[in-house]
Amino acid sequence: MSAVRRRQAAAGPLALGRHGAAQEEAACRNSRFHFDLWFYFTLQNWVLDFGRPIAMIILPLEWFPLNKPSAGDYFHMAYNVITPFILLKLIERSPKTLPRSMVYICIITFVMGASIHLVGDSVNHRLIFSGYQLHLSVRENPIIKNLRPETLIDSFELLYYYDEYLGHSMWYIPFFLVLCIYFSGCFIPVKEEQQRTPVAALLLIGPSSLYYWYLVTEGQIFILFIFTFFALMALVMHQKRKGLLMDSNGRFLFYSFLITLVLIALWVAWLWNDKTLRKKYPGIIYIPEPWAFYTLHMSNLHSAKGESI
Repeated sequence: MSAVRRRQAAAGPLALGRHGAAQEEAACRNSRFHFDLWFYFTLQNWVLDFGRPIAMIILPLEWFPLNKPSAGDYFHMAYNVITPFILLKLIERSPKTLPRSMVYICIITFVMGASIHLVGDSVNHRLIFSGYQLHLSVRENPIIKNLRPETLIDSFELLYYYDEYLGHSMWYIPFFLVLCIYFSGCFIPVKEEQQRTPVAALLLIGPSSLYYWYLVTEGQIFILFIFTFFALMALVMHQKRKGLLMDSNGRFLFYSFLITLVLIALWVAWLWNDKTLRKKYPGIIYIPEPWAFYTLHMSNLHSAKGESI
């Protein structure tokens, strides 16, 4: 027995060294840029989120009657399944152990909020075919303000509340919280060979930033977004004091948010003097929704062109 113990004691440091090397190799592998996940994440965001209202407008009504789920609704259903799956895969790829219970609660809340928004947004886009104007409030819309009894207007305002406020809050708050949790694990010791941003990340930063611009402006979540960005900055400064820098995944996420802020500033500056949109967004923070801009300006332009032809 003593000989066995001596062999185990002799092999102990060697086995521990092999285990530490394996852990370091796994952490290095996980800190590499996750091109597959970020590509699928960006692609499905553009197709399933940005593309769903476009699909509802372009595809013939005969294919999707107004009393049945539309193509956009099916896009939204797919988004509600694929997005949390990719977020969970990103968490799994993190080189650090992250608070899984918090992540699961966020994912559950995200799915619930996105599902609430699915119903409200589905009805909202059907109202567009009946003349509903997104740049006006519910009570100011021509097809709503003359409804009788007037309690029906309250019902539409409740639907708007579920769509624009409750659904968005339960959707976007856990969404950005999961990204913050993931970002907290995207830091590595300073090494010269790890400072370069991969070409794949540079190619995806543009589409990713443009989508976040759409998400923030259409979802009216600038305050949530700016606080998320401040949280990322605080994490960067805190980890820098420990001698840690962002890995390629962290830089991709951070620079995507930074470019998004620039795009939002340009969007607001362009529409700063629009009196009609100013009336709908009277608060201190003036960030018009892209689809409100479309129904106000672009749809009238398309109809004018059609009449001239």
